[in-house]
Amino acid sequence: MKKTSRRDFLNDSLILMGTSLFLPLAAPSKRMTSFTIEGQNEKSYPSYLRLEKSGELSKRAEELRSIYENCRLCPRDCRVNRIKGETGKCQGTSRVKVSGAQAHFGEEAPLVGRRGSGTIFFSNCGLRCVFCQNYKISIEGEGIEISDQRLAETMIKVQNIGCHNINLVTPTHYLPNIISALQEAIPLGLRIPLVYNTSGYERLEILQLLDGIVDIYLPDCKYMDPVQAARYSSEAFNYPYYAKIALQEIFRQVGDLTVDNQGIAVKGLILRHLILPNRIAGTQKFLKFVAENLSKTTYLNIMRQYRPEYKAFEYPDIARRITRNEYEEALNWAENYGLSRLDR
Repeated sequence: MKKTSRRDFLNDSLILMGTSLFLPLAAPSKRMTSFTIEGQNEKSYPSYLRLEKSGELSKRAEELRSIYENCRLCPRDCRVNRIKGETGKCQGTSRVKVSGAQAHFGEEAPLVGRRGSGTIFFSNCGLRCVFCQNYKISIEGEGIEISDQRLAETMIKVQNIGCHNINLVTPTHYLPNIISALQEAIPLGLRIPLVYNTSGYERLEILQLLDGIVDIYLPDCKYMDPVQAARYSSEAFNYPYYAKIALQEIFRQVGDLTVDNQGIAVKGLILRHLILPNRIAGTQKFLKFVAENLSKTTYLNIMRQYRPEYKAFEYPDIARRITRNEYEEALNWAENYGLSRLDR
């Protein structure tokens, strides 16, 4: 039997729940998710279909692609020419690199539903946190480079196995490729919403280019203190500044989370915050910010699953899991600020 290389495996299959499931590119699915949302109907949903029909999606794709020549996709503002193979903080070139794609059942309930969230994991990351639990992918760059066409086909495969959405994990540094792939996937029949699963380290002008393309945002706000951001995320001292602007722009675009009659996410914001030991993440300030600047009905996942990974043991303040008291303290703060839509 011929041995299958990692490249061939990813090109011809999806990694699904830890096992290899070979999925030939099937005929486009015409099934659309049933939903009720004010101001939209099935013919115009997901929102990117309207932009494609008007020609605006093509304009956005061209503008994003041009940024690769002087990269400023994220607040690192590296200004390298990725088309010529130069790399900045994220280590990405102009060719998209993917570590895997699968139906994922560990996300928030409105994303998972009965058939899973169709996650596509992108290699590399510009934030480079010392406690990253996916450091093999995000920092060491595990994965393979594929064409935009193959990425489009992967989106269709994810849709055809029944996933409720396309969950783009750590997508910012490959946005030009993603939007190019989206253009190619639409004629193939792509009809499920995009989930923009981000660290929250985003530039306002880049998010504005996603207005009307992304229906569901899934940011993780990590810090409220620039000193802590710099210490634990490779000198990203400007993280709190950019994250707060990003969250307000995201909320302006999509508002509170809306679900269909099955409880599946249709449009809106799902906001994550990972509690770090010893109040490193600034959880109280973060919750106050959400209540005062977004909405008290923001769908909020206060995450307690932190565990020391990668280089975390080199930093005493984060070299342990959080305690029950630290988690309960966060829940009490959320209650005190009137935040009522918590993911449990």
